[in-house]
Amino acid sequence: QGQLVESGGGLVQPGGSMRLSCAAFGTIGSFYATAWYRQAPGKQRETVAYIQSDGTTNYLDSVKGRFTISRGNGRDTVALQMNNLSPEDTAVYYCNWIEYVANNRYDYWGQGIQVTVSS
Repeated sequence: QGQLVESGGGLVQPGGSMRLSCAAFGTIGSFYATAWYRQAPGKQRETVAYIQSDGTTNYLDSVKGRFTISRGNGRDTVALQMNNLSPEDTAVYYCNWIEYVANNRYDYWGQGIQVTVSS
């Protein structure tokens, strides 16, 4: 069994930056993809960014040019760099880590971390 640990959230001023990290421990498969999701009060869950094993990335339109998803040197962490933050980015952020062993898919979820953008 594996575990994901998210870190880096908190309070930030509008226009500021914040870096979230998702670290995987004890996962058993081959990395396939990691997505960052967010859920704001009264809104549907959104896919913020997605990175695949070949390095391909995708972003929610509203965060393009501001957010960057990347994998760490050890290949067991995925970061979300968030720049020029606005109050609309306030949400709980979750990472989802997908690995495969043969045809078997293994999903791991982070605990969720609060990001609050406010002056």
